[in-house]
Amino acid sequence: MTRLAAILAMVVSCYGALVSIPAYAGSASDVFTVANYPVEARAKNAVIAKEQAQSEGQQAALRSLLRRIVPVTAYPRLKTMTPIKSADVIDGVSVRTERNSTTDYIATLDFSFQAAAVRSVLNRAGIPFVDAQAPQTIVIPVYRAKADAAFESGRGIWFEGWNGLDLAHTLTPLKLEGLKAGIPPDAIGALITGSATIAKIFGGEYKSERVVVAIAEPDAAGKKLVVTLVGQDATGPLKLKQSYRISGGDTGYTAELAAVVGLGILEGRWKAAKAGALGGVDATSGGGVLIVAEFATLSEWNEIRSKILETEGAFDVSVGTVSQRSAEVTLRHNGGADSLVQSFAAHGLTLDTANGQWRVHATY
Repeated sequence: MTRLAAILAMVVSCYGALVSIPAYAGSASDVFTVANYPVEARAKNAVIAKEQAQSEGQQAALRSLLRRIVPVTAYPRLKTMTPIKSADVIDGVSVRTERNSTTDYIATLDFSFQAAAVRSVLNRAGIPFVDAQAPQTIVIPVYRAKADAAFESGRGIWFEGWNGLDLAHTLTPLKLEGLKAGIPPDAIGALITGSATIAKIFGGEYKSERVVVAIAEPDAAGKKLVVTLVGQDATGPLKLKQSYRISGGDTGYTAELAAVVGLGILEGRWKAAKAGALGGVDATSGGGVLIVAEFATLSEWNEIRSKILETEGAFDVSVGTVSQRSAEVTLRHNGGADSLVQSFAAHGLTLDTANGQWRVHATY
């Protein structure tokens, strides 16, 4: 397994807790591509090795996609749902690089999945997801080997750690930049201390309100890589400091791991903001949403109830008090109010509000 593949596998399996909506107009289909994905396999011949690497890589890329778009609060449901076969939702595979011997196959591939098919599977399972991309954020990776050294940017192990990631198809698209000549020498320290003036200088130089400086440097003992993310991303101001143990003196490996985690943090902040904007119809909320179903006859109520149960994305549906003309229905849904309105409309139901109460009735 390649080094980046090992890092991705570890982060996907162990670091999911980092990740969780007027939508930005970015292309939702973009996030259904997992690009620059490393695969590797060994078999009795090169042909079998290639087939094995692509098959295993395709399934691993699908797992990565699901954890990209599903909030962390819904991760347990991914474990209990019927497993998705990547072959059923794959759209295409393209090769970036590849090399092989008589028994080995090593490549970097782009896996594109069918957006509608993935959404449909998650909807049927009642699993929420966020597939709208954030506005682009500029990330400036800067690194110094020791405290009295100058910051390095635009190259080196820290920059390449970020550059090796799929920065276009992530939920939070990123553009990497180096430090520009107009940035004062003491700007990074001032930015960490919260200088509004320096923040404006960065925004002016890079012509964006969304600029994050990613600072990495080994600690005094050389045992840990200390990483600080500071600036403003698509969700607002950011300042976060973390340390990563340098295993076996391999700072490059640690830098790659820290970059993967850093991207996960930015994605997680975006998903948290999007999930929070869903309000009471968010599937991640505990109690669901209360809707009053209105009807004229018992047969009409039975028809409305059947349609609610058939609504895509609706789950944990329970019926409370039923009277001659109305019934209380509690449900959870994997989207916001607009999504639920559209889902009900597809089944001939109208959802609206009156005096702060959700109401549903048959569309006439």
